[in-house]
Amino acid sequence: MSDMNKPNEQANSTSGETLSLNDDRRVKTLSPGALVVKRFFRNRLAVLGLVILAIMFLFSFVGGMISPYREDEQFYTYTYMEKEYVGVTRNEDFRYVSAEGADFGSAAQAQFLMAQMMGKTEFDYKDVTYGVAEEGKDFYSVSVDGSVIAIAYKDIVNAADNKEEPAFNVKYEALKLYTNDGTGSFTADGMELSLDEDGNILQGEEVLGYISRFVVQSKENGVVIPRDFKESLEQVLDAEGTEFAYTGEDGEEHNYTITYDASTKIWSVMQETETYVYSQYEAPSAKHPLGTDTNGMDMLTRLMYGGRVSLIIGFIVVVIECLLGVILGGLSGYFGKWVDNLIMRIVDIFYCIPSMPLIIILGAAMDGMRVDPKLRMLYLMLILGILGWPGIARLVRGQILSLREQEFMTATEACGIRVSRRIFKHLIPNVIPQLIVTCTMQLGSVMLTEATLSFLGLGVKFPFASWGNIINDVKNSYVLTNYWFIWIPAGVCLSLAVLGFNFVGDGLRDAFDPRMKR
Repeated sequence: MSDMNKPNEQANSTSGETLSLNDDRRVKTLSPGALVVKRFFRNRLAVLGLVILAIMFLFSFVGGMISPYREDEQFYTYTYMEKEYVGVTRNEDFRYVSAEGADFGSAAQAQFLMAQMMGKTEFDYKDVTYGVAEEGKDFYSVSVDGSVIAIAYKDIVNAADNKEEPAFNVKYEALKLYTNDGTGSFTADGMELSLDEDGNILQGEEVLGYISRFVVQSKENGVVIPRDFKESLEQVLDAEGTEFAYTGEDGEEHNYTITYDASTKIWSVMQETETYVYSQYEAPSAKHPLGTDTNGMDMLTRLMYGGRVSLIIGFIVVVIECLLGVILGGLSGYFGKWVDNLIMRIVDIFYCIPSMPLIIILGAAMDGMRVDPKLRMLYLMLILGILGWPGIARLVRGQILSLREQEFMTATEACGIRVSRRIFKHLIPNVIPQLIVTCTMQLGSVMLTEATLSFLGLGVKFPFASWGNIINDVKNSYVLTNYWFIWIPAGVCLSLAVLGFNFVGDGLRDAFDPRMKR
């Protein structure tokens, strides 16, 4: 009985029976848009590119919002660093001190040096005869009419800690004893003084000053170098040592290293001090998963914000290119004749412009004018957009030249539709598929251009981050070889984003026009 009913069922189905939605006998039809989507998602590389871009967008935009750090937040740490504390020279040149009220200037000093080298006991200058007397080793007195008006010496008379500079007569009498390897008492300015074997100038038990051949100069303003530090340093220098330790008045011991520059004949004394500095190139840790950069900023956070800047610049530049390219290309393709010739000659001019040298010149000019980093990014987007529209204009023009001869355009003319509506309502929408493919692939190119300019220091500027200026640090070969976490993550993100845009662009091209699929 069941077999006998089958022909009747088939007859009923063919006689207009309504089929259910899930019946396999229904004919499935898809809209053109659905067909494009279906073909796109059948392309595995295109889907992979879409996934990559989704991850990049989430990383850059969502990641920046949930990051516990700001883009320009800097971290500091205490570290021991060597800073130049003092410079030391062994005096080998004559120094001069004049008596109170006497004048012994540089010209007279030069005449003295000539007389000293020639072994003369006097010289004339400005109708005045000066007498030269050797008072001791590397110590001379200069007199006029038997009165000493100046002394020339190489051993330095220093004031004791918290004491005033010794007077002229004190220096003269003390050096006379010292340069003759002598010690003892002497009188100067009405004071009874003495010189001991260590070169100390004493008034009773009080030290007024001391004599030394070494000149110790502090490298920090307002820092007074104590006498015992100088003495310890001189002992190390006499023994040709390269390091020593000194306990200051605060009871804290400091370590010092000594280096000698033969060209300047200066010893540099470096002090190891605890300094509060940027946490530069900190290795990856729980606090900073990708470490910190040269400015002590969290690298993971900089990568997130850098991706945001790079992607935004790419999209805005492509939008500018599309607006200019679609408008000018549409006008050129529709009107033809002199309008087409004019716009195409403008396109040819833009193609002849050396874009990269021009951008480099403009970047250097903005550096010179110290343009604000925010304004600089705006200028960068405008420059890239204005220089990049000719390719899109040619694409749109070529498509419209073929479309304007179609029957539907003849119908628009017959219906009296205005020109602007014919171009932007009927012609441009037919160019959209090719435009989408071109713009998608152009995004990757723009991001690479921005990264190149930022790497060269001509694009996005600190404190803003982009993947290009993050990689800028690898210009230092030491960073390149020792701190992989500075440049490899930014390079990987940039490569993945560009690769994702290229995969999606290829997929869209194949989806819109399956005949192009190889």
